[in-house]
Amino acid sequence: MLGLRRLKLDVIWLELLPGTDDVLADQSKIRNFQRQLRAHGLAGRYCLLYQKPAADTHDLDSLQCIGISKRELLERLGGPNVLLNLAYSIHPPLLLKFERRIFCDLDPSEVFYWMTKMEMGQSYHHEFWTIGLNVHGDDCQLPEPVVAAVPAAQATRLPPQKLAWKTFYPLVDTKLFRPQSRPRSPKFTTVGQWYWGGAVEVAGEFPDLSKRFAFERYLNLPARMPEARFELAMNIAAEDPEGERLRRLGWQIVDPHRVARTPKSYRRYLASALAEFTAIKGVDVAWRTGWISDRAAAFLALGRPVITEDTGAQRYLPAENGFCFIRSAAEAEAAVREVLHDWSRLSKQARQCAVEVFDSIKNLRRILDF
Repeated sequence: MLGLRRLKLDVIWLELLPGTDDVLADQSKIRNFQRQLRAHGLAGRYCLLYQKPAADTHDLDSLQCIGISKRELLERLGGPNVLLNLAYSIHPPLLLKFERRIFCDLDPSEVFYWMTKMEMGQSYHHEFWTIGLNVHGDDCQLPEPVVAAVPAAQATRLPPQKLAWKTFYPLVDTKLFRPQSRPRSPKFTTVGQWYWGGAVEVAGEFPDLSKRFAFERYLNLPARMPEARFELAMNIAAEDPEGERLRRLGWQIVDPHRVARTPKSYRRYLASALAEFTAIKGVDVAWRTGWISDRAAAFLALGRPVITEDTGAQRYLPAENGFCFIRSAAEAEAAVREVLHDWSRLSKQARQCAVEVFDSIKNLRRILDF
């Protein structure tokens, strides 16, 4: 949103909130959403669609508009308009009211897989963009999505065709995320979901996609590198024995709902680290998707190097990029030592890469052909 505003475009944030039986909780979420947008100068620049009861179809007649009115939304839909639909968050029939519909995929391994099994918007969008940078690489093993069957009565669907995927880099607003000085603590951290319920089929099996599984090979790093501090901001409850297991191995555990509760606290937490250290879903490594997280882009913009597993993305980055791509525990140890001993150089590379490659304006210009 901030990048679109920097481009001087007339833009609104269109968000869907499925209603629950807890009206007070719903109202609290709405107030928090409004508060965060006001804090970033976006008051009057949003339309929150409150849907109760929740449904997979999004009919404007059954939705309550919070922010700009339903009349104002319809007026916008009556003129030239574009929808950047993040991972198919807006569905028909509302989706079909937009003149140009762009599907923006943020998780290629799962989205591509499930597109081969069900309708995820592939029949209703004009363009398809993914952060799977290696989608056209010879070594990429992502499944090829198909256009799902849609009832003939829905004449507004697009004709069957092979999806022509284009790629974009994860976005970061480099005016909001600015470089910070070196922190005192030699902390390496990341933010994420320790447990993950997603599923894709690989060679007839459904591998574990959780961070818990992905991190297993790296859990001895604290014992091997006492000069560094390793921390995880993960959804591990205080009473969960998994937390105690990690602490015995030398990992610090913090509550992500505390350290990343707001955009401001999230930026502050990332800046408190020397670098990001993370493992990712094994399927992105195995399928060579070229996936990079938006969290990594944020670390880079703050001048923080990123140590992450190799998904085939490196070839799409400048030679000096602030990343250390790893394939093993030994490579992870070497990367941590490199960051500890050469942080200043890597920090400058990280920030420069964020500005040159991941900046929101540059990517939005490409997507919108603006």
